[in-house]
Amino acid sequence: MAIPSGSGTEVLKRTTIHALTTNETAFRWDGTMATTGTATYTVTANHIITVLNIIVAETTGSAENFNIYMHDGSNAIHLLRNQSLGVKETFVWNDRLVLTGGDKLIVYTEAAANIDAVCNYIDQDWS
Repeated sequence: MAIPSGSGTEVLKRTTIHALTTNETAFRWDGTMATTGTATYTVTANHIITVLNIIVAETTGSAENFNIYMHDGSNAIHLLRNQSLGVKETFVWNDRLVLTGGDKLIVYTEAAANIDAVCNYIDQDWS
């Protein structure tokens, strides 16, 4: 992505994934909830996404393991691998992450599960 040279916006936002199972699901960056099992949502060109945190909650009463990775268009870069999530527990990932146009941020579980995920982020729009 080129260095922005015009005016733009910087807005705090959130995106969600509800009732995630083993299907890889990407967060959406357009203000709507991701459809579970859809891993094709990408950051729009001329946007910079700064992930502030990701909150993952187990919702059905079974311990789970989950994974988070980004895909840069060519490579899967694993960020959290086989992270345990106890019965009815919540996990908060507070590490910052920057995504640019074409990147995907994907969550999935190792086995049948039911978890919810929320991603809070800053969207810098230079389009």
